[in-house]
Amino acid sequence: MDQLPLSLRWPRQQRFEHFAPGANAAALALLQRAAREDDAPWVVLAGPASSGKTHLLVAACQAASEAGRSAQYLPLAGLRGPREAAIRGVAGSALIALDDLQAIAGDRAAEHALFDLYNRCRAEGATLLFAADAPPAQLALTLPDLRSRLGACTLAPLKPLDDAERRAVLRARAAARGIELDDAVLDWLFARHARDLGALTALLDRLDSASLAAQRRITVPFLRELLAREG
Repeated sequence: MDQLPLSLRWPRQQRFEHFAPGANAAALALLQRAAREDDAPWVVLAGPASSGKTHLLVAACQAASEAGRSAQYLPLAGLRGPREAAIRGVAGSALIALDDLQAIAGDRAAEHALFDLYNRCRAEGATLLFAADAPPAQLALTLPDLRSRLGACTLAPLKPLDDAERRAVLRARAAARGIELDDAVLDWLFARHARDLGALTALLDRLDSASLAAQRRITVPFLRELLAREG
């Protein structure tokens, strides 16, 4: 994997410069430091869905790679095979990011594997980053020693952007593509479409392509037609 071009390895849209911090500037600063400094504190990102956890972990891996540090990202909730084997398979990188920590709660084999990885990374001087939907103390972990280790990490709570912040981000991302989203379009989108910023950005990608193909401005009638065809 280290030999692959960065554009193939890390999604371009999930970089630090594309993260809208809102109330999460402190968490962003912690991850930026962890990406580049060997002695940075280990961090647990904790927040609900759509608060930016995955974005920050992937951005940290991408920034570490650009800085000449090896990095690995493991989405625990998305694994098809045994989580224990996947956790034991990550090793040897300067930065390791584990997403969806709550997915291994109650899986004793996976919890023991993570405990061993934690200790190994401490001994090797690697940096571990975690993300979960709640702080470690609130996860249903069955291994007290793992809970203790995770509790020793720096906790970075994350809050989702509010609607005004999401609107501002979406308008700015559209403007960067030369697209004007007026208030009527944004009102229609936020009333009828998922407000998750990732979903809205994906929709913006489709709108950009469709409007170019049709040589039409993005208006509410155009939105209705596009989403009706997709539905």
